[in-house]
Amino acid sequence: MVLVSRKAAGTLILGGALTFTLVSLVYPAMKGVETVSSAPSRIIAETAAGPLTEADRDFVVKVRAAGLWEYPVGQMASERGTTKAVLTAGRHLVDGHTALDATCRQVAAQLNITLPNQASPQQQGFVATLRADTGRQFDTDLANILRVTHGQIFSTIATVRANTRNTLVRQLADQANDTVLDHITVLEKTGLVNFGQVQVQVTAPPGLPAEAMTPPPPAPGEPQVVLTPAAAP
Repeated sequence: MVLVSRKAAGTLILGGALTFTLVSLVYPAMKGVETVSSAPSRIIAETAAGPLTEADRDFVVKVRAAGLWEYPVGQMASERGTTKAVLTAGRHLVDGHTALDATCRQVAAQLNITLPNQASPQQQGFVATLRADTGRQFDTDLANILRVTHGQIFSTIATVRANTRNTLVRQLADQANDTVLDHITVLEKTGLVNFGQVQVQVTAPPGLPAEAMTPPPPAPGEPQVVLTPAAAP
């Protein structure tokens, strides 16, 4: 089964063995989501919270883009998961990205970073695939796709946290680290993660064009999308 039918998206083939072709989550630096960071250590602004580098700015966008697709996937898992562990993972995805996105939007406003309102084409392809899945296939695809993407961004968080001199970016990295670790843990508790294939994909080099991994910039005057907390059960 081909995971993502879009030409630009990564593919996931499920059979006797699980094979991914997913790329590391690389998003554009801002201002205006369309420019990919070319000099990560270059200081692009001096702020009250400390110098802001291209890597810092890129990281804020990555956090936002991650929430824009993982939040709806978490909603799907909360409603359609066939096991208690998948239902739990869904709730953690929704709650974690609701809180993380609130911090991300606050940090972006203070640092004058423009945030996207849509995930990248690749990420939207992941959502479309999971939306089309049912039953055990949904559970399995969700656990493995998200375990790969969380594993990829985990190392990015560590690098940003170790190198940033901006206190707001550091705060966001701390929260992102806790959130991603929590999500990795609940995904693994589903018992559906194929660790051999996940390890291959977490360390695989990017293989998609930049436009497939770039969230589109918001239209002028477009209201900012806000991820809202899940309703109480």
